[in-house]
Amino acid sequence: MNKPKLVLFLCTGNYYRSRYAEEVFNHRAGLEGLDWVSFSRAVAETLSPENVGPISRHALEALNANGITSAGAARHPVLCTVDDFARAELVIALKDAEHRPMVERRFAGVAHRVQYWDVDDIDYLDPPTALARIVEQVGLLIESLKRAR
Repeated sequence: MNKPKLVLFLCTGNYYRSRYAEEVFNHRAGLEGLDWVSFSRAVAETLSPENVGPISRHALEALNANGITSAGAARHPVLCTVDDFARAELVIALKDAEHRPMVERRFAGVAHRVQYWDVDDIDYLDPPTALARIVEQVGLLIESLKRAR
């Protein structure tokens, strides 16, 4: 069996958006039988002390409401490294205006590899709307990967 290809999802703190994208992607890819798996990381230079617990309650509640068992809910946020970029076939940051400057500052040599979505953080967009956008974007990504098989 071939080793699955990896998608890396990035957001500021690896607590809410990227974690939700990771879980939804892995669930959908499994249902579709794709040879892709995702993981997620924080693109900020340090993790936020404001994040309570390993994953946002909004993400967990939405996963539960959609019947998705979170495989990584117990793990705490992880900062991104250059090695994470090396492992990933595809890299997606959740918000262009927010994450592009961080990516370019911290990972200038590999910044050209990042694709950007447009999903605002909780300060700017309510969780149901933001998480629905992530589901929509993951769905488009899954369809794209299915066509490319």
